[in-house]
Parts: sequence; C-alpha cells; structure tokens
Amino acid sequence: MTFAAVDVIRAKRDGGRLSDEQIAWVLDAYTRGVVAEEQMAALAMAIFLRGMDVHETAIWTGAMIDSGERLALAVDRPTVDKHSTGGVGDKITLPLAPLVAACGAAVPQLSGRGLGHTGGTLDKLESIPGWRAALSTEEITRQLNEVGAVVCAATEGLAPADRKLYALRDVTSTVESIPLIASSIMSKKIAEGSAGLVLDVKTGTGAFMKTADQARELARTMVGIGSAHGVATTALLTEMSTPLGRAVGNAVEVAEAVEVLRGGGPADVVALTLALAREMLTLAGLSDVDPARVLASGGAYETWCRMISAQGGDPDAALPKPRHVHLVAAPRDGVLSRLDAYAVGVAAWRLGAGRARKEDPVQHAAGILLHAKPGDTVSAGEPLLELHTDTPDAVPAALAALGDAFEIDGPAPAHPLILDSIRT
Repeated sequence: MTFAAVDVIRAKRDGGRLSDEQIAWVLDAYTRGVVAEEQMAALAMAIFLRGMDVHETAIWTGAMIDSGERLALAVDRPTVDKHSTGGVGDKITLPLAPLVAACGAAVPQLSGRGLGHTGGTLDKLESIPGWRAALSTEEITRQLNEVGAVVCAATEGLAPADRKLYALRDVTSTVESIPLIASSIMSKKIAEGSAGLVLDVKTGTGAFMKTADQARELARTMVGIGSAHGVATTALLTEMSTPLGRAVGNAVEVAEAVEVLRGGGPADVVALTLALAREMLTLAGLSDVDPARVLASGGAYETWCRMISAQGGDPDAALPKPRHVHLVAAPRDGVLSRLDAYAVGVAAWRLGAGRARKEDPVQHAAGILLHAKPGDTVSAGEPLLELHTDTPDAVPAALAALGDAFEIDGPAPAHPLILDSIRT
C-alpha cells in the first residue's frame, strides 16, 4: 500500500493516530529514499509534539526492525542483553558482560560510541591495544559459543531506518521524544536476537532523562515494546546525578572495570554490576547462579581476558597514559556534599574523552579520576579531581565546565543507586 508522505505528516500534525500501514510505508519509503529528509523531519517534529500511543510505538519499532536484518544467533546458551541509556562513568557493560557469561548465559552486547558528555563503550574498549569493534555475524556467533560474551559494534544491516532517523533527529531538535527514543533503542536491541533484555534507565543531572518520572515513562515504554515483540524485558531505574565509580573517560574506565573483575573496584560499580547481572540471569533462567560468588572466584576476569583476546586485544597490555595531568584541589576542609555528573562529563569530553560529532576522534588516555565522592571528608589543598589529557590547551575549558560542579558543605544527602524496577 502506498501513501502520500504529506498525508501521513498531516495526520500526526493534527493529533491523529497513524495506522499500521502508514507507519510501515513511511519508514520503508524513508529508508529507500522515497520520502525526503525534509518530509521525515516534519513527521519527526509532529511526533515530538503530538506523541505516539503504545500501539503506534510498537508498530513503529517493528517497522524499523523490518528495515534491515535480524541476527540469527545459533548459540547453545540462553541469550540475554543489557542496554544503558547513558551516563557519566558508566562502564558497567565492561565487567557485566563477562560476568553474566561466566555464569552460563550468552551476552551479545552490541554497543555504541560516545557523543557529548556521555561515554561510549566502544571508545573505552578501543583503548586496549589491538582490540577491534567491527565483527561479522559469523564472528559474533562463534565468539558467543566459544567465550559466552561479545561486545562489538552493530552490524550495518541492523535497523538502517533507525540509523537514518537518529542522525536526522540529532539536527532537527527532535531527540527528546520518548516514543522515538524508545523505538530507536528497542529496534536495535530486538534485531540483535536476544531472548531477554535488561534496561538500565538512568535519571539525574548526568542522564538524558533528568527526572525520575521521565525515566519511568521511558522505561515502561521500552518494557512494553519488548513484551510486544516477544523479548522478555526488565528495567531498573538508576541514579545518575553523581558519576558512577571514580573514573570517567576511556582507558581509566577500562582500568576500573578490570579492578572490579579482579575482586575490587568502587562499591557503587560493583553493586550495580551485580544488580543487573541478577536481572539478566533471571531472564536467562539462571537465577540459581550467584554472580557475586562467580565474581569473587575470578571466573568473570578469565572470561574478560578471553573476550578481549578473541577480538584481537591484549588484556595484559599497558593502557594509554596521558601526556598531561592537572590536579584540582579541594578549596577547604569539609565533607564533599555534591559532585555533579553532567559537569564532570562535559569536562571529560573537553579533555578529549568524548566527541562533538560522530566522526570526531577521541583520546584514549583522556578522562578524570575522582579522588573523592559525595560523603567523603576532604582537606584543603588535597587532590579532589585529576584531569587527564594529551592536549594541555584543553584544560582551561575543562575547568570552566567544572565551574560549580562540587560543594564542600556538610553531610551528603543519601541517594539510592537503584530507584525502581519495572517488569512486564
């Protein structure tokens, strides 16, 4: 069935509900270039302003999945995946994927790159000498069977409609639409072929969703989409007003993830890794396996080494070191009561850890080490933040971004790490 693009735009502009046929046609036609960029931009803005209901969003997601291939994973373990909506210091995928694999599941973690203040998993892993992100479907399947976990870039054939639409939304101020965000995430995750999916939906200053209500709505929308497409889906709402862990950047986050895999690491990173692992193992039918015990046994670290080696990396190689380090000292004695995740993320980005455009390079050694977290007692003149960069000229801009990022006043307010859980 063929429609006129202007009629589809008008229907949504006027607050109407798009039919299944209209949605299927417009996304297929846009992928093939029949619907022009300016027409899809107009439709995206109409959706941004008018929204889509649960059924429309599920159909929209299905049409984006159908625009490309679905991975056919011939794997002899139960498959389960995880997705985070992005944050500052969010290196959880790095210890989580090998941990869940060491517990008996297969984890096909197709990840992305950082943009703006949020880091990208692939950028972090590429700080490991020799590691490569691009794998074929055959390589992904073989690694899942032999190792149990793979973290790599999405194949070109997955949800091409989403790839086009995502780039368009970025330049037309239509990013902040829950139906479009949810369908973008879920189309790629469902196309991966996992039977189960756990979502880490972050909220707070360093998250895309600034309020818990926004995050909860996004989580419910995505869980509903997963259910509608036969993928068992669970979401955790997690706090992202303070950076996660004590490392923000690329190589520094890999080093912290390895600490966790070796039985150490910051308490918040360990706690969230284990919480997500338990959710994933439940969906995989492996709830009787204790991920804390597996982590303590060293099994997850062994799987990490095999996973990195399988993708050409050297897990024993030294990670890149910055050419320049700048210390930010505590201005006075007291208790660190606030450390703003967004400001720290922007500062790390300006040091070279992130990018403004998708084609920009990143510095593997760039980032920030946090010598104190909220609740810690600090002394005047002692290091509070450690800025890493290969370009010293970037330090003033990073310091400007930090601005009033921290307060030293008194006891830090308690912020639970996990705020809620949403299940089908």
